[in-house]
Amino acid sequence: MLIRSMLVAGLSLTALAACDTNDGPLEEAGEDIDNAVEETADEFEEATD
Repeated sequence: MLIRSMLVAGLSLTALAACDTNDGPLEEAGEDIDNAVEETADEFEEATD
């Protein structure tokens, strides 16, 4: 359940970050964090299957 919550939060943040095409350095850093969270959640889910 925690994994799904993390995944939904990451996807939501990614969707919000994708709204602006003029990304500054902090926006890009936030996107990198979002991607890392998504990858970690995916890998954790695969490891627990």
